Amino acid sequence: MALVRKGSRRIIVDGTVYRWRLRGRPTYFQGLAWSPCSFAVEHADTPGMTLVVTTDQPHPSNWIGREAEPVLPSGVAAAVRLALREGWTPTAPGSAFHLGHSAGFIPSN
Repeated sequence: MALVRKGSRRIIVDGTVYRWRLRGRPTYFQGLAWSPCSFAVEHADTPGMTLVVTTDQPHPSNWIGREAEPVLPSGVAAAVRLALREGWTPTAPGSAFHLGHSAGFIPSN
């Protein structure tokens, strides 16, 4: 699964260039703040296994006005480093590598 280039951002983590993307419009469940925000990361030059990170925050564009912390490049870099330590190989082919950080997420009623 390759990232759509439109809307993706470059980030350099420990000398390696990646692209990351936060979905601009929330999914239905994210819009209602029933499920947390997530973003995807891939190697910029040799995309292979995509990293999908689930945060503990609602999507910033949720429809019910719930406050959310923005996804910052520093958070993306930290997630990339953690995923690499946990076995993510960004240039290897394969299905998405999921990194869950949603333990503190509380869905809206």
